[in-house]
Formats: sequence, structure tokens, C-alpha cells
Amino acid sequence: MAGKERKATIKDVAARAGVSPSAVTIALHDKPGVSSSTRERILKAARDLGWTPNLAAASLAGSKVHTVGLVIARPARMLGLEPFYMEFISGIESVLGRRSCSLLLRLAESGEEIEVHREWWQGGRVNGSILVDLLVDDPRLPALAAIGLPAVVVGHPSLAGPFTSVWTDDAAAITEAVRYLAALGHRRIARVSGPPELGHSAIRTAAFAAVTAELGLQEHTAVADFSADQGSRACRNLLLAPDRPTAIVFDNDLMAVAALGVAAEFGLSVPGDLSLLAWDDSQLCQLTRPTLTAMQHDVFSFGAQAAETLFDVMGGVEPPVYRAHVPSLIPRASTAPPR
Repeated sequence: MAGKERKATIKDVAARAGVSPSAVTIALHDKPGVSSSTRERILKAARDLGWTPNLAAASLAGSKVHTVGLVIARPARMLGLEPFYMEFISGIESVLGRRSCSLLLRLAESGEEIEVHREWWQGGRVNGSILVDLLVDDPRLPALAAIGLPAVVVGHPSLAGPFTSVWTDDAAAITEAVRYLAALGHRRIARVSGPPELGHSAIRTAAFAAVTAELGLQEHTAVADFSADQGSRACRNLLLAPDRPTAIVFDNDLMAVAALGVAAEFGLSVPGDLSLLAWDDSQLCQLTRPTLTAMQHDVFSFGAQAAETLFDVMGGVEPPVYRAHVPSLIPRASTAPPR
């Protein structure tokens, strides 16, 4: 409309202050990354132009954005079928609800997490984040520590770098699972794992190899991605081997449920011809027939503890590393002595 003054943009503020738009965002939210003199110059430019976006206005007024970030590198369709994350997020929400906080959730491609967390933190959209699915030598850790993001790692302390961790003892759990199957008489035991680059997969793989070697068992690990399709494919490959296993341990319950169908394809009875052992023990394990033996893990409480620990970190308290209870074996109808 003629005569109407154009509203200033972040680019206008950046041009007036002689900086980049990203520097404007950092300065307006008082995040590390610009000098005090540059920050003052940017704030003056914003005031002169009357540019106060909602989040920046909240930051300048001294109020806080009560939001916790969570980025998961999984396809949306797969996440909807994954019982672990549904329970884990429910546990986080049980804590955030009591504190009148919100969860900012993003599903991303692998490798995009650093940029998402950086954008959220430097844009003042989150107070802190929960980091999941830690990789061996995860590049997120040094990158996010460098920008000062308050965060809690869900994973073994050896994977957590400078961050506080909340973790379960995967090595102890996989050892218990194998010893149980060996006690039933199984000598050929296989495992269907998640992606090998994941830290907890690597820990379980090492523990699986160690305990089977100690007990003199024949072992094999097949790799999948936690989905039912790849879990089924891995199970088929194991059962096609000339010395096929008499028992298989799965890294989640969705793959174990899918394996029941694969066993039926091969004309094998569970547990008469093949014993199956799942992980996490969601309701899926109790609704199948036969019901699935599983390593039970209170995932809801695990998510709640991750959130509580993050609030300590965001509050300036350095909490100790929190070790959740070791998953416990729940024997059901899917395991028995081999024929």
C-alpha cells in the first residue's frame, strides 16, 4: 500500500550493525558467539529499527522459553511403530507437564541433528536438549558443547563426552540373556542387532561376543535397523544357514515379534524348534502368541529420569551420572530347552 512504511527484517538489522543475520540471532538471545561490543551494536540497531520478533522480545524482556528439545534420527513411519520411543517420550512428558514446560520434537535425517540443535539453541527456542542414539565418537558432542548447549546424553558414560549421562547397563543385560539361554541348553545362539554405529549396539555386540566365547557357544550377529522388515530379513538369513541357531536374541521387541512370522514361514515352532528373546518388554511381548521372553526395561521411568537430570543441568546443578536399573529377564512362552 502506498505510503505504508516497510517493516524491518533481520537482514535490515544485520546490515545496520554490519554483521551476519546469524550473529543478530545470537546477540538477541544472549548466547555465546559474539563479543560484548558487537552484541551492544546489534541490540542498538534492533531498537533503532523497532525490530522485535516474538522470541527476541521475550529474551530481551528477561523471560524464558520453557522448552526442551529432542531430535530423533528415525523415519516418521518407523517411529510410530517403535514402542521404545513412545514410552520414552511419555516419560519425558510426565516431567515436563509438572513443570509447565513443552517438548520440541524433530525427526531428522542422520547427520542433521547438529544443525537442528544449533538452530534451536542459538535462536532461543529451547533451554536444553536430550541427546539420544549416541554414536561411537559422536560428532554431536564436541559441536554442541562448543556452543554451550545444556544437554543430557542417553547412553553409557563412555559415549557421553563432556555431558552428563543417563544410562542402562547393556553389557550386563546381554550377558544375562545369553547365560539364561545357555542354561536352557542352547549351544548355537544368534543375535539381531541395531545399526553397528550406534554406541549401545557396539556395547551389546562386544558383550555378546565375550559371553558366548566364555561359555564356548557358537554365535552370530546379524545387523538390522530395528524395523520389522529388516528384523524379518535378518532372521531369515540366520535360519537359512546350515548350522542355524536354536535361539535368537533381538535388540528390540518389534523385530522379535516379526520373527514369530518368519519362524512360521519355515515351519518351525516357537519355542520347540526356535527360542526367541526380545528387548524392552513393551506390551507387544505380552500380546503375541506365544508370549515373548524379554529383557524388561522401565522405559517410561528412563525418559522421566532423563528429563529430571536435564532440569538439574539447566539449573546449574552438575548432577551425577545416573545409572538406571539393569534390564531384568522375564521368562515367557517363547523360550525353552532345544529339542
